[in-house]
Amino acid sequence: METYNEVAAQPFLDNLKGWYFKENAIEKDFKFKNFTQALGFIVQVGVLAERMNHHPELFNVYSKVNIRLNTHDSGGVTTKDFELAKQIEGLF
Repeated sequence: METYNEVAAQPFLDNLKGWYFKENAIEKDFKFKNFTQALGFIVQVGVLAERMNHHPELFNVYSKVNIRLNTHDSGGVTTKDFELAKQIEGLF
């Protein structure tokens, strides 16, 4: 599967509000009202990820969630990452 560097990923990122390329992955920081809302969002992301069989790195501190996507078996960012990011955007 084709991988994208930062330059090649930019056209895809232009269509994903707030997502950025960092260290061979794409990431976004989300902020919620409280921990309960953040945790609920993480669960929804988990359901999407499981359906796609494509699992993100999720980091949570109280009301903040950071999602990091890359395709581990391809060694970088692929179209699977952009597709999952797009679906995650539909939740927020």
